[in-house]
Amino acid sequence: MNTDAAPLSFPHAAPPAPGAFIDIAPGIKWLRMPLPFALDHINLWLIEEPASEDDPRDGWTLIDTGFGVEATRALWEQHFTTTMGGKPLKRILVTHYHPDHLGNAQWLAERFATREGPIIVEMSLAELLAAHSVADGSGGYARPILAEFFRAHGLSEEQIDITANRGNTYTFGVPTRPPCCNRITPGDTITIGGHFWTAIVGYGHTTEHLSFYCAERRVLVSGDMLLPKISTNVNVWPVTPLADAVSDYVNSLQAFKYCEDDTLVLPSHGLPFRGIAARVATLETHHETRMDELYAAVAEAPKTAAELIPTLFRRQLDRHQLFFAIAEAVAHVNHGWQIGRLDRIVGDDGRIRFALRG
Repeated sequence: MNTDAAPLSFPHAAPPAPGAFIDIAPGIKWLRMPLPFALDHINLWLIEEPASEDDPRDGWTLIDTGFGVEATRALWEQHFTTTMGGKPLKRILVTHYHPDHLGNAQWLAERFATREGPIIVEMSLAELLAAHSVADGSGGYARPILAEFFRAHGLSEEQIDITANRGNTYTFGVPTRPPCCNRITPGDTITIGGHFWTAIVGYGHTTEHLSFYCAERRVLVSGDMLLPKISTNVNVWPVTPLADAVSDYVNSLQAFKYCEDDTLVLPSHGLPFRGIAARVATLETHHETRMDELYAAVAEAPKTAAELIPTLFRRQLDRHQLFFAIAEAVAHVNHGWQIGRLDRIVGDDGRIRFALRG
């Protein structure tokens, strides 16, 4: 969902070309990889790692890895010899389990294996477990459970066929998953490129999204939690069907208010920017405005989450976008219900509708 422009500053007016890079900060290179969606790119970050007692090689830490397909891997092969100067990848950090972030993690881990074996990917354990559950289609991510969840929230049988019954597309973008991880927990301090970085947790978008903030360098790798021009997809899936993901997300944003306002934000999508406080305020207002529009829409008559998609998304949606749109619509009606503004009504037809309370 597009939001109003905030008074942000952008150090670069354009991204690096495919196969190229921009030195976005000392020792930090900005790469961009293509995606086969309407959101057609992801930003990745290479950070120079000096030799140490534990590892006498100069090399690189990578944050996020790109969509796990041959087109992306061909670009990586170029970067190995040019951008990375033939120096090895020593560490792989992943912000969350989505395919554009985790997709090449295991491939890269094996590509730069040492005598001790593949690199152990560093990420949240909750995100690693989510990746395996989604890939396996187990638990709340099983296709029949997903279909029933969408049906209850108002999608038509045709829409269910093109979303819940479309097959497991996750494994297309993440063909191999790391079997284990070096677990990063919220609030951990880790050393990247000779500097201390704090792991900041984010909820509402995924299970336990991690951003990385270096106070000394005033740099934040925000992942999907803080984007300059669009709002992050906030969603509810049948694994947590009553969750208030909107509150989870907005509450998570509060941690970014402790970052210095001249912090350089390195987002997964869009351009790097400064103006973190203004951006957080805009996102808070955005969700308040969307909720006011939703309340107005259900004031006339109770509605399902599916019936409210046009209120939240004022454009034609493709199949991929519809899949996330229904999950975001459920997140917003759940929020209204959880804070006492909406009643949740289960009809004789099994459909869940929401009405303005009082």
